[in-house]
Amino acid sequence: MLDLSPRCRLAIGIVLAALLAMTRGHHFGDLDLPSASWAVFFLAGALLPARLAFPALFLEAVALDLVAVTWGGASNWCVTPAYWLLLPAYAALWFGGRVYAGWHRDDLAAPPRLLACLLASSFACHLLSSGGFWFFSGRYPEATLAGFLPRIATYYPQSLQALALYVGAAALLLAAAHAWKQARGLEASR
Repeated sequence: MLDLSPRCRLAIGIVLAALLAMTRGHHFGDLDLPSASWAVFFLAGALLPARLAFPALFLEAVALDLVAVTWGGASNWCVTPAYWLLLPAYAALWFGGRVYAGWHRDDLAAPPRLLACLLASSFACHLLSSGGFWFFSGRYPEATLAGFLPRIATYYPQSLQALALYVGAAALLLAAAHAWKQARGLEASR
């Protein structure tokens, strides 16, 4: 696992919660960033050891959606019985982050391990969230597996792109902070 101080983990938790609020479905303001929801849950799994972080972030996401639909004028298209499949979908990302945290080493194999965890957990998330909506929302009366499979090729790459953007940025920031910390430690030992 990454060696982060409690203060650093608290700051990361606050940043992730803020990022979720700023990008969740473009419900609020004119900020037009891609949704960071998937990245927030993956990064929280990788960087925040507290077991309360997952339920807190999930409740934040639900509250943001509820406020947006109830008072913010957002469409309620996605609010169906299938909405609750977001719980296991986001849990898959969280779990992928936890797995990566256990596998992380400061070596050249870290990026392939990160990529493997990202791809596996994001694909599971996509199957649960998009597949769940397709089959259980009631919005598609003729929902078949043959109808769903092409949607994977259409929508999964878009979600993967946003996930890669945010996780890549976080990885670069963490690597830079780690390098700075090591350089500072070397200077102090002289």
